[in-house]
Amino acid sequence: MAGWRHLFSVVTPTFNRAHTLGRVYRSLQEQSFQDFEWVVVDDGSTDQTRTLVRSWQQEASFPIRYVWQPNQHKKTAFNHGVREARGEWLVAIDSDDELDPNALYQMAQVWDQIAPGLRSQYVAITGLCAYDDGRVVGDMYPQDVMDVTSLDMTFRHHVRGEKFGCLRTDVLRQFPFPEDIPGFVPESLVWRAIARAGYLTRFVNQVFRVYHDSADSLSRQGRAADGSRHALGLWLLAYDTVQCCLPWLRYQPGSFLAAGARYTRFSLHLRTRGVARPQGRRLTHPMSWLLVVLMWPIGAVLFVRDKLRESVAGEKRPLTT
Repeated sequence: MAGWRHLFSVVTPTFNRAHTLGRVYRSLQEQSFQDFEWVVVDDGSTDQTRTLVRSWQQEASFPIRYVWQPNQHKKTAFNHGVREARGEWLVAIDSDDELDPNALYQMAQVWDQIAPGLRSQYVAITGLCAYDDGRVVGDMYPQDVMDVTSLDMTFRHHVRGEKFGCLRTDVLRQFPFPEDIPGFVPESLVWRAIARAGYLTRFVNQVFRVYHDSADSLSRQGRAADGSRHALGLWLLAYDTVQCCLPWLRYQPGSFLAAGARYTRFSLHLRTRGVARPQGRRLTHPMSWLLVVLMWPIGAVLFVRDKLRESVAGEKRPLTT
């Protein structure tokens, strides 16, 4: 694709993570493949992030670009990084994780194995994550090389757990995270939209990323039990499942029933907080309504459980003077 300066842009959104950014930097120094740039998008940090990145710019063997924005949210910082990227492929890595030393080389090798005439059909090359002790996070893929959409991998092949790879920058620019939605928005909303547009992913059983779990990582926020705090984003994910993913219902009906319950659970959280649901997102399919109505009692029970847990947590919180 003409106009790209690098094969890869490694993009790291960060906020007050100067104490962990060095892990990303060291892993990039150790990469066996060097046709990449590192774009650090600083989401309004007040620590030493700017000074630290400036010092690395003076010594690194690869280009580092520092991009600052007023504090908004990781999704906005990610979109900013996508717009700034000068690489054909984008690798988004959190500010406290690291790449396997051969990750970029292996991604480039996988890309080379796809026939040039077929490449426009693909959006991503996705491999595995491993903990720092070497254990693979979640499931491996049923085959070592698979060409399917991300929705097929989730619902048809039942693969679970954190995965990692690179995505075409030009396609990501067509599917940005919605910045009109305040707060947390699950990553999978974007990946699902891309899959429904027909783009394939090449999945490979190779470890690309060493995963370090942290309380403020974007992926962890999606797993947060605090239903009230992230209610809007989690409601959007439930809505997307029951309304937009129905062609995959037959492969995993239990997941769709669970989404029907979450639709009610987080709707009630939004109502109690006085937060309006986004316009234009209505249930229009009879099966969507059936899933929500059938699971309404369970969703209501889960909502009550959330409120009881919040109440108990509030009682245990120490008084301040």
